[in-house]
Amino acid sequence: MEPNRGTELCFPHLFNASCTKTVRPYFTSILIYIVLSCIALFTTALNLLVIISISHYKQLQTPTNLLLLSLAVSDFFVGLLMSFQIAFIDGCWYLSDLTCIITYVLDYIITSASIGTMVLISIDRYVAICDPLHYSTKVSPKRVKLCVFLCWLCSVLSHSSRLKDNLEEPGRYNSCIGECVVVINYVAGIVDLILSFLGPFTVIIFLYMRVFVVVVSQVRAMRSHVASVKVQGSLRGIIKKSELKAARTLGVVVLVFLICVCPYFFVIITGQDTLLSPSSAAFVIYLFYFNSFGHPFICPKTLACTDRSGHWGQ
Repeated sequence: MEPNRGTELCFPHLFNASCTKTVRPYFTSILIYIVLSCIALFTTALNLLVIISISHYKQLQTPTNLLLLSLAVSDFFVGLLMSFQIAFIDGCWYLSDLTCIITYVLDYIITSASIGTMVLISIDRYVAICDPLHYSTKVSPKRVKLCVFLCWLCSVLSHSSRLKDNLEEPGRYNSCIGECVVVINYVAGIVDLILSFLGPFTVIIFLYMRVFVVVVSQVRAMRSHVASVKVQGSLRGIIKKSELKAARTLGVVVLVFLICVCPYFFVIITGQDTLLSPSSAAFVIYLFYFNSFGHPFICPKTLACTDRSGHWGQ
């Protein structure tokens, strides 16, 4: 099929087989490339600083910060993968078909691990707020490391098996040269939707609602016992201000995560992906990635709450 007059081909020398480019005004294209390149660069650099900070200073290696380390690792790789997505923004994939599939597989793995880490962060804050007296025994660094390892392992195994057909024959679903497409069967797509979106998000929202209820009840208890607190100096069973601050900060992380990720999954659930214009689809995808850019600005507030002994400071 011959391309329409005025369209541009990804590979002009392959006239009959090449895909067509998404043509934009020159100024718009340059602006998009600059903005997205800056986001990718800062996402990679800032998350690398978080990784180095937690890895280097042992006093920062608390259970909560280990979860933030896992989140920073996933965000770091998101920043690296954004470089490939930026090159694909005009609708043309200039690298090999194998690179295309590997990029998609890594994208799925990292996204799934990031969502799993969010669930672990919600559980961590739930235990810290709702059962603070047993937090140190229930949530230890070893248990957190094991949970993070299992989270990444399950993500790798599930998405590698789900995209096995694409890995065995890269480019099998491409309709033209310069296209980068992966196809997942219907059942695997439903399972992925439940495990990567509906299940985790239900758990996250439920746990933070429980945390909110407990915090409200504890604040009322503090107000009603304010006189006795002043006399005794402390009130056993009342949540520390530092734990409330940590829950609030990590609550912001989860809220930003939901805002950035929900539009992407909403498009998938409703099947509107085929109806979106290229610009709208790009916006949804890069809003999804923008979530990783915001974490390094929020996480240092959580790290600052940790004292030299590795516990949450007052």
